[in-house]
Amino acid sequence: MTTATRQRHESPPADDVIRVLGDDLTLDPVYDPGLSPQEVLELYRHMVTTRLLDERLVGLQRQGRIGFHVGSLGEEAAILGSAYAMRKGDWLFPCYREFGAALMRGLELSVFVHNMFGNAKDTVRGRQMPDHYTCRRVGWVSISSPVGTQITQGVGFAWGAKIRKQDLATLVYFGDGATSSSDFHSGMNFAGVFKIPTVFFCRNNGWAISVPTQRQTASRTLAEKGAAYGVPGVRVDGNDLFAVVSVVKRALERGVRGEGPTLIEAITYRMGGHSTSDDPNRYRASEALEPWTSRDPIGRVRAYLEKHNQWDGTAEERLIAEVDQRFREAVTSAERTPPPALETMFEDVYARPPWHLAEQRAERLAGPRAPGAHG
Repeated sequence: MTTATRQRHESPPADDVIRVLGDDLTLDPVYDPGLSPQEVLELYRHMVTTRLLDERLVGLQRQGRIGFHVGSLGEEAAILGSAYAMRKGDWLFPCYREFGAALMRGLELSVFVHNMFGNAKDTVRGRQMPDHYTCRRVGWVSISSPVGTQITQGVGFAWGAKIRKQDLATLVYFGDGATSSSDFHSGMNFAGVFKIPTVFFCRNNGWAISVPTQRQTASRTLAEKGAAYGVPGVRVDGNDLFAVVSVVKRALERGVRGEGPTLIEAITYRMGGHSTSDDPNRYRASEALEPWTSRDPIGRVRAYLEKHNQWDGTAEERLIAEVDQRFREAVTSAERTPPPALETMFEDVYARPPWHLAEQRAERLAGPRAPGAHG
């Protein structure tokens, strides 16, 4: 892609983008979600933790100790604010950039790190790439790489709950690129027709890997796509933690009342590469980051907390030290854990293995081993 065709992603706020945290660090009373000081502090700690882990996981990948990582640099408010707005019993259907939300909901850091190494304690037994974790206990569905598939899955899950008259809603994460997928059309249409309690949360971070938003849609906004399905669309400043919590809470309440789904377009920006396998400098001019640096979501919340005397440099240093200690312990444990046992590749497929699978398992376990192969 030439420099002339590189994307100039919208710098918020536009007139139709909801904001709560003003430049003067006051909150707009119209959309103020009413977070307590302790809640804001808790969310800030999770945002900082997410960024610190991002940086350290990239370091591990560059050292060759893990194979892959998908980061969330610059998108922490959109990810954590939306997850926080959902109830404990609701289910989240992630994309692959939302690990911070999974940790906030209760996924143990050690379990997450075991997945990054794909070892014997990995909940998916090393069968998926790193960052493809799952945690049923906290209502977190397994991440899937194909673009947009989680959209129809999240709708179907909420539809099943509605049939069973369960008080349950779903939050589905996806990027701007997924709005060009067939699953987006199918999920939106079905949810609109049957008034399904799903919150469609699109993180419009400007890029679908290396494809800019304006190269994949002629729509002025992504939120307006909901009109075709009878689904209201809302645009929100995705770098404004308070605004994200507010709009997701309202969308959830609407769904619980039986009024159907909401499509939320969170305007944010992907400050890093698509993943550790990507070099954004090949398709994105460095000056594209400039208008977003001053709107860093973590910096904005920290300024708010400091204004209210709830945070300072000493507290920041303690948090960094705490995260570093926890991360080092998790990595040490993961690197000492052996790979999954060979026989596990035959498990979790059938409740009762059929004869031919049992036969294959026996043959494989009795067969020759290459040096250093799985035990």
